[in-house]
Amino acid sequence: MQLVIVAGGKGTRLKNMLAADMPKPMVEVDGKPLLEHQVLLACKHGIRDILMLTGYGAEHIERYFGDGSAWGVRIRCLPEAQPLGTAGALLDAQDKLDDMFLVMYGDTMVNVDLQRMIDAHPAEASATLLVHPNDHPQDSDLVEINERDEIVAFHPYPHAADANLQNLVNAALYVFSKQALELAKSPADIAKQLFPALLANGKTLHGYRSREYIKDAGTPERLERIRRDYQSGRIVSASFDTPAPAVFLDRDGTLNRDCGWLNTPEKLDLLPGAAEAVRAINRAGRLAVLITNQPVVARGECTEAGLRRIHNRLEWLLGESHAYLDAIYYCPHHPDRGYPGERSDLKIACTCRKPATGLLEAATRDLNIDVNRSWMVGDSAADIQAAQSFGIRSVLVSGKVTIRDAVDQILHA
Repeated sequence: MQLVIVAGGKGTRLKNMLAADMPKPMVEVDGKPLLEHQVLLACKHGIRDILMLTGYGAEHIERYFGDGSAWGVRIRCLPEAQPLGTAGALLDAQDKLDDMFLVMYGDTMVNVDLQRMIDAHPAEASATLLVHPNDHPQDSDLVEINERDEIVAFHPYPHAADANLQNLVNAALYVFSKQALELAKSPADIAKQLFPALLANGKTLHGYRSREYIKDAGTPERLERIRRDYQSGRIVSASFDTPAPAVFLDRDGTLNRDCGWLNTPEKLDLLPGAAEAVRAINRAGRLAVLITNQPVVARGECTEAGLRRIHNRLEWLLGESHAYLDAIYYCPHHPDRGYPGERSDLKIACTCRKPATGLLEAATRDLNIDVNRSWMVGDSAADIQAAQSFGIRSVLVSGKVTIRDAVDQILHA
């Protein structure tokens, strides 16, 4: 696999943190340029062919990396004569691109299993985009994916106050098919122009959800956060190779008020302290994973699409307090029959409905969760029994124990 690094940024906002005339991708983290961290990541995952699309300060990058032999790779640099935009830069390099290649931006710190992402790229897709939640969806460009992880819409900022959108952002790491460049223009931006054009022309774009570390260093504040994360070991521990501790969270009665059969987004109302509790989980470096029984689907009172809208509202409300869920797992089944409009295909005794452990097992497998350091928080006996059966500790939310109390107990255990 070929790695293409778009490294033409000047780094005006980082000028006080860069040596004179140095381009943004050469800013240092732990004594190495960001670009070198990316080269080392490529080496780790067996990538030996790297094409750097350079611009401002190209001579500094070429002088530092040479032909790449010092790292055991082949590095070629292609400087642009004038700013072309990220899509334009790819188009300009078209004759040097493989039929399929990775694209990374030179101003990002990345610790992602690149081979795992490549393996997840569907053959029919024009591109695969790494997407993940963030703690400020209200002022972010957002991506909407369906149950097949196909991207169905892009929602650029600004958003309406009550937009209730899925909290997923484009992390700017891509697997690209060269054929996707047939719709590219120059100058143009990959995210703002090329991807929407591909979607409008009926092309398939795949969303690859990942809990791994990828952050841009475009401002002094973001760069300092990356440096702190590197020194603390958080970047290394965020690798998918490293099992991560999680706090599994029930939904109704734990995060939001239990209003009976919640079947429309308008009925969802967060409990006091819920967003703050989830934010505390995020900032502690643990995964916040929703595990919820949703028999309203089997009862015919809500469709899967309707449930996604409910969960979009949940994510949106959490985002208003800079909190996010890393993943959502739900059971749509219900064993009892006799409801008007019920769905017979979902009227089964399944292995995912709590107190069964199927959802916990799926999340652990998908996210590589460290079971020994994980907890369950819920408001019912089924939540606690599921935790016991799965072998994790739990806290019961009740009249005397709020969701914030439960999370504080976990984080100080």
